[in-house]
Amino acid sequence: MIKPSIPKGTRDFGPVVVRKRQYIFQTIRETFELFGFQPLETPTMENMDTLTGKYGEEGDKLIFKILDNGDILGRAQQAKDSRELGILLCEKALRYDLTIPFARYVVMNQHELALPFKRYQMQPVWRADRPQKGRYREFYQCDADVVGSNSLLNEIELLLIYDTVFTKLGMEGYEVRINNRKILSALAEVVGQPALLTDITVAIDKLDKIGMDGVKKELQERGLADEEIAKIESFLNISGSNEEKLQQLSVLFKDAPTGQKGIEELSYVLHTQPDAFKTTPILDVTLARGLNYYTGMIVEVKAPASVKMGSIGGGGRYDDLTGLFGLPGLSGVGISFGVDRIYDVLEELQLFPATAQQGTQVLFINLDQATAGTAFKLLMQLRAKGVSSELFHEPSKMDKQMKYANKRNIPYVIIMGESEVKEGLVSIKNMVTGQQEKIAMTELANYQF
Repeated sequence: MIKPSIPKGTRDFGPVVVRKRQYIFQTIRETFELFGFQPLETPTMENMDTLTGKYGEEGDKLIFKILDNGDILGRAQQAKDSRELGILLCEKALRYDLTIPFARYVVMNQHELALPFKRYQMQPVWRADRPQKGRYREFYQCDADVVGSNSLLNEIELLLIYDTVFTKLGMEGYEVRINNRKILSALAEVVGQPALLTDITVAIDKLDKIGMDGVKKELQERGLADEEIAKIESFLNISGSNEEKLQQLSVLFKDAPTGQKGIEELSYVLHTQPDAFKTTPILDVTLARGLNYYTGMIVEVKAPASVKMGSIGGGGRYDDLTGLFGLPGLSGVGISFGVDRIYDVLEELQLFPATAQQGTQVLFINLDQATAGTAFKLLMQLRAKGVSSELFHEPSKMDKQMKYANKRNIPYVIIMGESEVKEGLVSIKNMVTGQQEKIAMTELANYQF
């Protein structure tokens, strides 16, 4: 007998959890639509060459490879060398994120799309990561991207989407942190190691996890000299208000055109529509996001400090992502919501409204076959009014049916005995307050549940 189990890093979701997750999805989806984004879906699996080489050295290690279909063993025996065998075994992989598949879609459908193309996508992704709190191997992403536009108004709009969603969810104390990859590129130039930009950003991206000493050690291991590391440490210690940080960056990069351009872009995003934000974005020079394809603004959303959780959203500008698939020069910018982590935060802070957990609103008690027929007609009237209702599946003891209603958190129970049917009445019991009242059957469809 096999003991039932599921793979590590994956989860089952019961009805209550699914309803709460749907509340998050719906809030995000409505906001995406409000800002003019269009829905898109792509396949669960992509060709290996679509994904590999797009996420940096660390990311490539986390891609879930899929064994090819067909007679694997027979074909493997016929393989001439190990390279051919590798192609046979893993020519496809599960989605690592939604951005690269989106870029692939844009290139394949470039002649049919009206640019700029604003799309949102809400689907699961998979990463062969070490499972821990807030980190799963299978999880949902909810992305919004604009491709085919260089305007920094898109950056502002995407930051406002974060602001709108988290405000709707009632999450106070979250932080939207922004930086610009041009500033990090300029840092590598000022340090004298422009060729090590990726190594520097990957190390900086781990600052929250390994601390400054860990970052310095990793930079040493990646070939940087002590004086170069000291310059990076000085950069990472820049602090103060957004204005003070911009001023310090201006001094540091006064002779670095790339850095000046990054400062200009950050200043535009922070100063163009400051009153539109309920939560002002924070300039964070330590924000790196170690993905190779970012070229401009990068953003990360931090959960409230009272919750021990990593980022709950992130994204940035990528000037030539479609160039990876043969369509150069098409700029884009996008953000992503980490729904699984957002769920954990809302659950810990008890921010889910009662309506997010509500399923069936009304249960008709089934006392006998005679009254069940009348109950079913009334049931259909309530459903026609949009009231979620059900009839207990068979005649049973009243106590059993009441326990069922309580276990299902059904707030209202309707009781109809033979006498009520004759009088044209129903008894409505509020399972929360315990109050019970009788009304005419003809009034039931208009009752405020």
